[in-house]
Amino acid sequence: MTQKIINVGIVGGTGYTGVELLRLLVQHPNAKLTAITSRSEAGIPVADMFHNLRGWTDLKFVEPAAAALDQCDLVFFATPNGIAMKDTPALVKAGVRVIDVAADFRIKDIAEWERWYKMPHACPELVAEAVYGLPEVNRAQIVGARIVANPGCYPTAVQLGFLPLVEAGVVDIEHLIADAKSGVSGAGRKAEVHTLLAEAADNFKAYGVPGHRHFPEIKQGLTHIAQKAVNLVFTPHLTPMIRGIHATLYARLTQEVDLQSLYENRYANEAFVDVMPAGSHPDTRGVRGVNVCRMAVHRPQNGDTVVVLSVIDNLVKGAAGQALQNMNIMFGLPETTGLRQVALLP
Repeated sequence: MTQKIINVGIVGGTGYTGVELLRLLVQHPNAKLTAITSRSEAGIPVADMFHNLRGWTDLKFVEPAAAALDQCDLVFFATPNGIAMKDTPALVKAGVRVIDVAADFRIKDIAEWERWYKMPHACPELVAEAVYGLPEVNRAQIVGARIVANPGCYPTAVQLGFLPLVEAGVVDIEHLIADAKSGVSGAGRKAEVHTLLAEAADNFKAYGVPGHRHFPEIKQGLTHIAQKAVNLVFTPHLTPMIRGIHATLYARLTQEVDLQSLYENRYANEAFVDVMPAGSHPDTRGVRGVNVCRMAVHRPQNGDTVVVLSVIDNLVKGAAGQALQNMNIMFGLPETTGLRQVALLP
């Protein structure tokens, strides 16, 4: 049997998400990288910038106009917000499928998206068509999608953590709390003062408390799961580590339920969600470099508050790995293809 080959292009290959896509794609048995774009680094061999890719690819960065992206089967956008929405219409018209790892297609309410992202949307007509790429919720819709909006990192950890509770209707959805922490790679590869070593190391702080761009995405997803409006408090924090997200989630029970069984049954057939035994405490290093959301559910003092601990690697299940998971679904491949790495310890 002839192996299915997917011709893949990446727009924006020089950021952390871009290089993570490269790391995973060069090991994927069905993916053929045909172009990696960068205006600032055009002509430079990819492996000269990212030495971890030496021996894995001989591609050079190219200008977007010279990349022949319309000849690809699939194009990933690992770009800042606002780029994918400008280029996607022409690609879709040419028959190319798109996975946007940024936020251009995540929020269905255009006015809400424009309020949070401070720019007019360039192709609102395609937002309704785009499928939100959380496979554990929208797998059936992802299969035939032309455009997949890859979820954000915080939204992945938070939604997967709350999903069994909200879906089963066993908690008060008027009072959900997500207390989440991220490593500094979540801020991207750009130079900013708050991510300097002397600023971020040996330090811990909350940010975005009045409002964070991932809040409407999380609320939209949980509302979709609950089939009615939810109220959520979301507080992100910056931690002195490179990779990882740890979300501690709180909800009030409204009926008795075997929480461990609820979580184990909901995720029994999910390759990339790992429910730990009762009483466990997942940690971020246990998922470093892999496409796994690992979680544990607790009921302290047998009270009416549920505490869910949900951890991911923000660059893998929170970005590039989940994008490949979506690619596998879109092209009819086993979902785990190219995504069976072992986490890096220590």
